[in-house]
Amino acid sequence: MKSLFKTVFIIIFFSALTRLAGFLFRIYLSRKLGAESLGIYQISFSIFMVLLTIIASGLPLIASRMTAKFNAQKDKQKEYECVTSATIIAITLSIIISLIIFALQVPLSHIFANKRCIYILIALLPALIFSSAYCTIRGNLWGKNKYVATCSAELFEQLVRIIICIILLSGIFPNISGEIGAALSLSIACVFSCIFVLIIYLKSGGKFKKSKMYKEILKTSTPITGIRIASSLIQPLISLVIPIRLISAGYTQSQAVSLFGIASGMTMPLLFIPMTIIGSLSYALIPDLSSANAKGDQKYITERVSASIIFSMFTAFFIVPLFMGAGQKIGLFFFDNAQCGILLEKSAWVIIPICLTNISSSILNAVGLEIKSFKNYIVGGILMLIGIWVLPIYVGIDALTYSMGICFTISSILNIRMIKKKVCPYLKIKKQFFYFTLFMIPSLAITSFVSSILSNFFNLFFTLAISCSLGGIFFILLCLIFNIINLSSVIVWVKTNVKIKKTKKLRTK
Repeated sequence: MKSLFKTVFIIIFFSALTRLAGFLFRIYLSRKLGAESLGIYQISFSIFMVLLTIIASGLPLIASRMTAKFNAQKDKQKEYECVTSATIIAITLSIIISLIIFALQVPLSHIFANKRCIYILIALLPALIFSSAYCTIRGNLWGKNKYVATCSAELFEQLVRIIICIILLSGIFPNISGEIGAALSLSIACVFSCIFVLIIYLKSGGKFKKSKMYKEILKTSTPITGIRIASSLIQPLISLVIPIRLISAGYTQSQAVSLFGIASGMTMPLLFIPMTIIGSLSYALIPDLSSANAKGDQKYITERVSASIIFSMFTAFFIVPLFMGAGQKIGLFFFDNAQCGILLEKSAWVIIPICLTNISSSILNAVGLEIKSFKNYIVGGILMLIGIWVLPIYVGIDALTYSMGICFTISSILNIRMIKKKVCPYLKIKKQFFYFTLFMIPSLAITSFVSSILSNFFNLFFTLAISCSLGGIFFILLCLIFNIINLSSVIVWVKTNVKIKKTKKLRTK
């Protein structure tokens, strides 16, 4: 577990830096472009992301999994064939799609509300090609546990993008509009990041070999790609359906759009904050489990799967009472919107099935059960679509979180059942789930009580910092007192890295 936590920490650290740079860049871009140009750019960028999802969502994970497998088997030839096949597939698909869009740019321009969108999309096509290649090579580096290199590449891409965008929008190139400059900066950054990971790959001993693995890679990556595409398509569908159904429920058009904007643009990003941690764990887990699966090390698989699911539960159950107890103040602090906070309090429980679905899907993908994961997600997705159509009449905007909760709860239950059946027959997590649920009650009570008291005397920041800290600390203490989770590995790793000797007392614990 020590190495796993170290890897997760590294990924979280670099992800935080990359997200911070991206957040600051979004502020700069919004101020530089203005609302209209930014809106036009976002329309084109959203289409670009859907295309990238179609091409390169499943391939990196498969490249990571198969690389770890072949490394465990010490089969370098197969590893080289794998990355070659995945890269060629990604580049071929991206070139075909790019040529189609370029050839049909005139009729496609009539689809958009503003014809400038098609020119932005064309400017993003080089990014599509180089990002596809970058993703597959990065998948290989994941499989070889070169997380610092891959995370550095992502941070490097973001920084290059920011620098180039600032140069293009500085006025040196008066013929380049703001939105085109933003698109070109991404394309140029993707070229540099692709070269960056290619150099790392070649320097680490990687090669490109003639391969016959195209069929195998396409077959295994298709279910993962299907999940990503379904997720990408569900979001715009939700954006269309929820406001319509709210209007049918008696809300005005303005009220419906406003409520949906608060829920999707404010509350949802807060709900997905824990996914930064769980997503990092998932990245580290896939090659780790793939390697163990190739070696047939069932004991190791059971230990890692159990620890990962329990850690994911701990993360979710730790955050839920904090959001439920101080949700309104969190909404006011981040968005100056009380409605966002009210929605956050009512929907915080959704974090639990979201985290469990993410980690369980990663486990199934790691051991070659991606088709099962895909089927389980489809079942949950169908129920979510039914929910967002039916529930707004009865519960208003809460239908969004209820529907998501149903989707991820069903998906997580089905995934965990499959894990117990096919991966870890002796998986035991009921005890932890029960105690985590029980410990949420005092944690919620402390957070809520302290928050309400302190708000009468102090500002929002201090109130949130103290109330959430006390609630979170109490939750952790209960877990330690009742020995529900083994945090010794975390403590050992922290003490090792800060060069503090572990005491005899800690050793016995």
